[in-house]
Amino acid sequence: MPNLPRTNFSFTTFLLTGFPGLEWAHCWISLPIFAGYLVAVLGNITILHLVRTENSLHQPMYYFLAILAVTDLGLCMSTLPTVLGVLWFDARAIGLVSCILQQHFLHSFSFMESAVLFAMALDRLVAIRFPLRYSSILSGPRVALAGAVLGLRSAAITAAPSLRLFTFQYCHPGALSHAYCLHQDMIRLACSDTRFNSIYGLCIIMLAMGSDVLFILVSYTVILCTVLSIASAKERLKALNTCVSHILAVLCFYVPVLGLSIVHRFGHRASPVVHVLMGTVSVLFPPLMNPVIYSVKTQQIRRAILKVVSLGKLR
Repeated sequence: MPNLPRTNFSFTTFLLTGFPGLEWAHCWISLPIFAGYLVAVLGNITILHLVRTENSLHQPMYYFLAILAVTDLGLCMSTLPTVLGVLWFDARAIGLVSCILQQHFLHSFSFMESAVLFAMALDRLVAIRFPLRYSSILSGPRVALAGAVLGLRSAAITAAPSLRLFTFQYCHPGALSHAYCLHQDMIRLACSDTRFNSIYGLCIIMLAMGSDVLFILVSYTVILCTVLSIASAKERLKALNTCVSHILAVLCFYVPVLGLSIVHRFGHRASPVVHVLMGTVSVLFPPLMNPVIYSVKTQQIRRAILKVVSLGKLR
C-alpha cells in the first residue's frame, strides 16, 4: 500500500478498492461493467429524449419516468469515474473533498430513487382509483414541483452527515471497501467521535427509505382493493398490467440494496470480492434495468422508440 499524505496526523487521501485478489483480471471485469454503464446512460438519455419530444408521452406517468431517468443518470455518473478509474488505470487514490462529494451525491440520488418510486406508486394509485380526475390531480406543474421537492429533500437529509465528514480526523489507515466512496466507509476510518453520523445515518435510512417502502405497500394495497372491485376480469387485468413496470422497478432497486445491507451486516466472513460485487450491482442494476423494463413493458414507449427508429431509416 502506498504511503498516504498526512495533515496533522490525519489522512487526506483515501484508497479505493477494486476486486481484491483479482487485480490481474480488472481489465476483463471492466468490460461487462463498462457495457452496463454505457447501456444505462444511453437508455436513460433515450427515455428523457422520448418524453421530451413525443406528445403521446406528455402524461404524468411519463413525467415521473423522466424524473426517475434523471435520478438513474445521477447514480451512474456519481460512481462511473472512480469505478472505471480503478479497473482501467488502477487509480485508487481519491482526495478527501472528492470522496465526501461523491458519497453525498451517491446517497442523495439513492434516497431520490426511493422517493421517486414512492411517487410513482401514488401515480398508479390515482390513475386506477380516480381515472377521470387523473390529469387534473397530477398535472405537469404538480409533477415538476413534486420532483423538485423530492430532490431537495434527498439532498437536505444527507447534507448534515456529509458536512460533518469535513471536520473529522482520519487516522486509521486502510482502504475503502468499494471502488467509490460511501459514508459508512469514511466514518470507519475516522478517529473522531462519529456517533452522530452513525445514529443519524441509521435514522434517515429507516425514516426515509422505510417510509417510502411502507407507503408503496399501502398504495398497492389500496390499488389491489380497487382492482378487485372492478366487475370485468379484462379490465382488472388491464389495470394491474399498468403497474407491472413500476413493481419491477421497485424490486430492481430495493432487492440489491437489501442484499448489500445483509452482506455488510452479516457477511463478515464473506470474500471482499462479494462485498465489492454487491456494491457495484446495487448502484448499476437499477439504472441499467429501468429503461429496459419500461421499454419492454410499456406499449407507448415501444411505439415511440419504433417511431424514432423508422424516421432514422427514412432519412
